Amino acid sequence: MSATLLSYPEIHSPESNPQGTLSGDEVLLDAYSTAVITAVERVSPAVVKIDVEKAGRGREGSGSGFVFTPDGLVMTNSHVVHDAGSIRLTFADGQRATATLVGDDPDSDTAVLRTDVAALFPAVLGKSRNLKVGQLAIAVGNPYGFQFTVTAGVVSALGRSMRAASGRMMDEIIQTDAALNPGNSGGPLVASNGKVIGVNTAVIRPAQGICFATAIDTAKFVAGRLIRDGRITRSFVGVAGQNVPIPRRIVRYYNLLVETAILIVSFEQNSPAQKAGLREGDLVIGFDGQPVGGIDDLHKLLTGERAGRLARVDLIRGTEKLEFSVVPQETRT
Repeated sequence: MSATLLSYPEIHSPESNPQGTLSGDEVLLDAYSTAVITAVERVSPAVVKIDVEKAGRGREGSGSGFVFTPDGLVMTNSHVVHDAGSIRLTFADGQRATATLVGDDPDSDTAVLRTDVAALFPAVLGKSRNLKVGQLAIAVGNPYGFQFTVTAGVVSALGRSMRAASGRMMDEIIQTDAALNPGNSGGPLVASNGKVIGVNTAVIRPAQGICFATAIDTAKFVAGRLIRDGRITRSFVGVAGQNVPIPRRIVRYYNLLVETAILIVSFEQNSPAQKAGLREGDLVIGFDGQPVGGIDDLHKLLTGERAGRLARVDLIRGTEKLEFSVVPQETRT
């Protein structure tokens, strides 16, 4: 027993560590700090504070955003800039500039702005498809006007659903416990490598540590359409779902092209999918001849051009592979 008692201070006391070697906990903290610092240094030059005004009404509110192309395109939330009369940006170095709205999409709470500021350092956009629950998540934004505030946490959950201000169900939402507050909206959520994995969008105010971001894969797709057309049109089939793995035996038996699917958890009332005979618990694996491995895949296929056109839905019900015909409707806005 005496040898055991003596060993503890020998390991942990400063006197027994003259070389200043870090303990296990200190090494862990140092690695964590280094990861956060590195990520913040990479993304901060791209982060902007956004102030919005309407003609004759003065300042209306503020939010956050980030430059994502070298020619001055800025991504933010639709609810930050929707119906804005004027938009002003403040960069991390104090530089100020005006911005114009390229387009916004209330259904995904995504917007794209343009500014003419030179020598921009755009954020690098990552991928959200391969995120893991528990990995580091860092938010940079301007909560309550406190410019360029950094908070850190983890990815708490993936594949959440929530309603946009337009009433449309947004899927593939990232839940994080990196603290967000009013003013963080539109700012980047980044991984430890400094790449943007989400666009911060919402908090549950009575709760603590329950915050949400639009997955960057969704935001990239929407931004591309806004840049091309200035708006985005959609069709819908009226299901709410979440991404789930398909049992391996079913993947092998049917020789499926995907290993994940959309689990239908609910329907909009009188939706096209419900009328077509789909049920809660079905696993959607294909749409109109294209494999569907997740909600993002389906959203990309539900373009405005598909509204009113008959489409085939492939799904797994129990262990049976079935086909249904559905007619998507144009999104109601």
